[in-house]
Amino acid sequence: MRPAGHNVLQNVRAGPVRPFAGGQTVQQIVVRAGQVSLKGALNDSRTAREIRSRLPVSGTGSRWGDEVYFSTDIDLPPEDPAEVVEAGDIGYWPPGRAICIFWGPTPASRGSEIRPASPVNVIGRVEGDPGLLAAVRDGDRVSIEPA
Repeated sequence: MRPAGHNVLQNVRAGPVRPFAGGQTVQQIVVRAGQVSLKGALNDSRTAREIRSRLPVSGTGSRWGDEVYFSTDIDLPPEDPAEVVEAGDIGYWPPGRAICIFWGPTPASRGSEIRPASPVNVIGRVEGDPGLLAAVRDGDRVSIEPA
């Protein structure tokens, strides 16, 4: 547990983001959630390109296990949806028109896997320690902004 007022913004530092498969072009981003800020990147999927065109996007965060998500007004179809994701992945959840950031198991997970409520379109990932997002609480503002 972090002391009240503890600022965890120190993770906003320059550094490489794990490359995407196939040498895809990326949009560098900053994810801000409560007092946490993480650099990251959006991939070059159709879903990510649409979200990139609307940056910044933000909303009221909700926790679901080791996931934080926020609803958007973006309505996009499934695109190669993933049933299991990796720590640090950023996903778009079509049924809820929500953006989700994962760092560990959710109530739907089996064992240590990271399983969304239903498949998500993986649109990017955060750099550094996504576990810092454990400090985010329901009701915190969450945003994705261009870096």
